[in-house]
Amino acid sequence: MADNKDTPMTNNEADKAPNTNTEDQNGGSPPPPTTPPPTDEDTQELIVVNENTTELDLNHGRIGKIENLEPLKNLERLYLRWNLIKKIEGLDTLSTLVELELYDNQIVVIENLDNLVNLEILDLSFNRIKEIKGLDKLLNLKKLFLSSNKIGEIKNVNHLPKLELLELGDNRIREIKNLNGLKKLKQLYLGKNKITKIQNLEELTELEILVLQSNRLTKIENMENVTNLEQLYISENGISVIENLDCLVKLQTLDLAMNRITVIENVRHMSELEELWLNDNQISEWSSVDYLQQNKKLTTIYLERNPITSDPAYRRKLKLTLPSLQQIDATLFVESPATVVQSKANVRGVLKHSGPMLAKVNFDT
Repeated sequence: MADNKDTPMTNNEADKAPNTNTEDQNGGSPPPPTTPPPTDEDTQELIVVNENTTELDLNHGRIGKIENLEPLKNLERLYLRWNLIKKIEGLDTLSTLVELELYDNQIVVIENLDNLVNLEILDLSFNRIKEIKGLDKLLNLKKLFLSSNKIGEIKNVNHLPKLELLELGDNRIREIKNLNGLKKLKQLYLGKNKITKIQNLEELTELEILVLQSNRLTKIENMENVTNLEQLYISENGISVIENLDCLVKLQTLDLAMNRITVIENVRHMSELEELWLNDNQISEWSSVDYLQQNKKLTTIYLERNPITSDPAYRRKLKLTLPSLQQIDATLFVESPATVVQSKANVRGVLKHSGPMLAKVNFDT
């Protein structure tokens, strides 16, 4: 149930979040169901039935307290999404646990996790956490989800040697920092924060997905060491120039939608580039399209709501100039009318938690 949380959407892998196109257009995860404040009568007691179970799903159970789990000696996965839990407790005996989901509760403090030494996946998204702490003993942690909290600073994670995914989207973070030591990190989600500068990525040499949409960036910079990057999402910022991406020769997806870009440039070296999202910018000259002719693997381009799209022959010219294209904006090119319906039904947005997302899909007929 949680294995799809880090698969890219593209704009962002999120193998654990649903890979659908229903997310908020600002790049965030869909808001959880509204939960009214609980009373003593509202909450339910957690009752264990099968003591030999390895997986326990207690989602949406109006549970107010984690308790009565001591008999579960073999439990590996515990799901407590959409409950009324205010405190992390009652887990001390669950040393076999490898996955813990507490998404959408009322937790304020990360605590009482020291005995979960085998934990690999921890999801505390959609809570009320203000500070990252209490993770000192979780040295086997591979995926940490903390999106949609009230976190103001990245800290207390660089001691996690096996961490591969860090999701901090939709918080109050102003600076990228304290990531040194995360040499195995492959996915970093920082969308929908208040970050003003790309920096401190020097040690993230294994990074494959970087999500920075909906921040306060005005410049692309300090990308020299993330040479393994395959997906980069920087939509909804204040960027005016495509620059400083010379080292990103493995990039497959580049999302620069909703910025202030006037010219497509400095991407010709990206021989693996397949998807380029530039919708809602200020591109007006066909010379920018001509520039992309050397990107032979480019199959998808988004240019809608740029001045260039006012040309009545916009789509035809794009296809003639870039014959490798299979999709222009939300329009797929298929061989026959019979397959059009099927193609439309199968189109998927690629997103994760605060990860990137496709613009709203409106199929042209």
